[in-house]
Amino acid sequence: MNQYLHPNKKLKFIGTFAFLILMAGLVIGCAPAAPEQTEGATLAIEHFSPIEGTTWSGAHDRAGKRIAEKADNVDYVFREEVGPDLTVPYAEELIADGANIVVGNAEFMGMPLIDIADQYPEVYFGSIIASDLSTKRNFIRLFPKQYQALYLEGLIAGALTQTGNIGVVSAFPSVQVIRRQAGFTLGVQDAAELLGKDVNIYVKYAGDWFLPPEERAIAETLVSTNNVDVITHQTDSSSPLDVAVEQGIWFVGKDMDIVGEYGWSDTNTVAVSFDTRWEVLYEHMLNEFLAGEENPTTILYLGMDDSMELADGTVAYTVDIMNDGKVGVEAISPAALPSIPQEIVDLVEQRREEMIAGSWDPFTAHAFISNGTGLELEGTSIPAAGTEVKPAGEAPTAEWLLSLFNFDLQGVTILE
Repeated sequence: MNQYLHPNKKLKFIGTFAFLILMAGLVIGCAPAAPEQTEGATLAIEHFSPIEGTTWSGAHDRAGKRIAEKADNVDYVFREEVGPDLTVPYAEELIADGANIVVGNAEFMGMPLIDIADQYPEVYFGSIIASDLSTKRNFIRLFPKQYQALYLEGLIAGALTQTGNIGVVSAFPSVQVIRRQAGFTLGVQDAAELLGKDVNIYVKYAGDWFLPPEERAIAETLVSTNNVDVITHQTDSSSPLDVAVEQGIWFVGKDMDIVGEYGWSDTNTVAVSFDTRWEVLYEHMLNEFLAGEENPTTILYLGMDDSMELADGTVAYTVDIMNDGKVGVEAISPAALPSIPQEIVDLVEQRREEMIAGSWDPFTAHAFISNGTGLELEGTSIPAAGTEVKPAGEAPTAEWLLSLFNFDLQGVTILE
């Protein structure tokens, strides 16, 4: 079987003996007991960074608040700037104070929770996925399909560039980062092909997620040396946006509606952002906990075809494009629209609707061709430049996307 295709579903059979016992129970009115429901819960999120002024932890914090706003029987508590050495001590404090669900919002500091999962069998633990897929019965791993919204951003960025150069201020090579950059790249390339453009994507790594001075310096270099006129980031501070404002170039945001929620700049600079609704994943965990599920889903990888209804009745998809309080094609900056051909706007709308319906996905539709750069993983190597790793039309498995996608796509230049 091709390793990138979804495996066939396997039928599960009830053994004859077990079946007879089950039927006997039904005959005498003793059907198997349903899980005992729980009346309430406390969701605790350990944030690796500060909340204020960051898009990643800011989005997780907003998710916790939205969960608590919707459910009267759910509380949200948190700790911020939590390193790996504090993950377990803080978790145990939170549990002692009544937390039933404890999540680390980054893999490097969330993984220690697996070590105490057996000590607290009634608690759900969770951690964001970077590339490690370790789970336990009550240790849940989660990540949204951000690449879907990033693809839509790529369509917009590819249409906007006039110099043909787009810059990405990025954190460091990781499966998570490479996967997200791939979604953006495919969108840029589709727009470029449709419009007959030659577009270059330049990526430079800062070395970590939240390094404002380094992020600023990289953004300035991308503008001055690589002549980029559209810039985005896979880091967490507003420094790259500050440079975009100063240089008068377009910016594409991440993780949150940075104009409508944070007031960072305006739509004269921010062409669009993608918004991550972690609350969709948290609500899934919460619903299973409240239902008394002893064996919850341990890998949550949800996309635009998953959603939740917020307290005000708004339906929020797991990821979406958003800007200044607007979603979908309406999120595209009014100042940017005159520079975007209608065929691109129509394609953004079409692909978004198809992803919400679950009928189209950029990672299934496109081939994955290696650029020859990436991340060396144990037991694997970076595919040579020009290698077709996955053909168009085949769906990569969630496991492969989450743990083995280790190469940059053709058309991306990694700067030293």
